Amino acid sequence: MSKKKFQPVIVVHGGAWDIPKSVWQAHIDGCRAGCSAGIKILQSGGSALDAVETAVRKLEADPTFDAGCGSFLNENGEVELDASIMDGKNLKAGAVAAVRRLLHPVSLARKIMEETEHLLLVGAGAEKFARKLGMHFCKTESLLTGRELAFWKKLKKKREFDAKPLFSGHPKGTVGAVALDSYGNLAAATSTGGTPRKMAGRVGDTPIIGAGTYADNTLGAVSCTGWGEGIMRIGLAKRVLNYLEKGLSPSTAVKNAIEEMRKRVDGYGGAILVTPQCKIGLYHNTPKMAYAYSGKNEEVKAGIDLTPSATLGTGLTLSS
Repeated sequence: MSKKKFQPVIVVHGGAWDIPKSVWQAHIDGCRAGCSAGIKILQSGGSALDAVETAVRKLEADPTFDAGCGSFLNENGEVELDASIMDGKNLKAGAVAAVRRLLHPVSLARKIMEETEHLLLVGAGAEKFARKLGMHFCKTESLLTGRELAFWKKLKKKREFDAKPLFSGHPKGTVGAVALDSYGNLAAATSTGGTPRKMAGRVGDTPIIGAGTYADNTLGAVSCTGWGEGIMRIGLAKRVLNYLEKGLSPSTAVKNAIEEMRKRVDGYGGAILVTPQCKIGLYHNTPKMAYAYSGKNEEVKAGIDLTPSATLGTGLTLSS
């Protein structure tokens, strides 16, 4: 007897911050491209894991976003990348932190999940494993745009610097994707270059399972973006699913988790969610958030969500 078929769904995000109108289109186009790549895999019968990895790889290669190419520089003028991926079917996950010169850290995270007994590898150890796999390392310069270098030089002149306010007034964001495949399996993936002028070795929420990423076939898949320290303190991704367990709708679950983060740790950010019932939620407490989603008929809808005036500001749903 064949397995029950589900309506495939994918949602991607391109960061939650005060995105200037001059770069709205670049964010919309980038999210649409990632979502389109992912939904093609799902509609052809591919797995949710393949879909989220492919979508995030598209975003990592796009200099519009703070992931892979286009990532921010740390205090030493280096690019250190974080990523994670999780399989909702068996709760397996892989993550990587503070790696350099890899365009696609999300793919290394998946290799850690599938080919090692570990979940998280960092720095030189992660890079050693990547070399063992034959993964391609690029020059740091190829991950930079002139915009990031100029911004780093500007920040370097400041004695004191606080990253948190950037999410209500400055640049680019973490990328991520969540998906449900036709066999009811969920997956989530997230990737980032971190915050501008971060301390060398700083790791945010992105590679922390339960904070930046989580997937569980019985509940849903979540990918987060924003100020990592706040997201980690509240355990945002898992907290979204905790609200689902209480019987709340997907949109309300995401909203409540983010509002709790704001109230308890003064945190800023956003999250996307997809459930086994083919419903999705999106919410953020930053001025804007870039997104795209696709389900029925492979149609991809992408945009910049505004808070609180836009319709997506209180969450969006897509029923099968």
